[in-house]
Amino acid sequence: MEYQKLYQDLTRHVLKGKGESTPQLRQAAFDNTGLPASLNALIDKVAHQPYKVTDNDIAAVKATGITEDQLFELVICGAVGQASRQYQSGLTALAEAIQEGGRHAS
Repeated sequence: MEYQKLYQDLTRHVLKGKGESTPQLRQAAFDNTGLPASLNALIDKVAHQPYKVTDNDIAAVKATGITEDQLFELVICGAVGQASRQYQSGLTALAEAIQEGGRHAS
């Protein structure tokens, strides 16, 4: 199966599949923008420094009333969103290197 199709299927299921959180909130977590303050710190940490996520980070978000199922979905959306941005950046860099004839590729 082609990687692009797998990527598209993954993002479609993560953002539009059945879930406990709203599609708007899943999209915001995926984009890592426009999140409520209570969620912003956690999703940003998931996207940029996942090794620093602590039980306290999770507890702080759960204290706002978000269920464990919703939190799980939003963390997945944040992680997949960051991976998506990195994937797209890699494809762009590859296309530029090919267009330039590989002058900068080593």
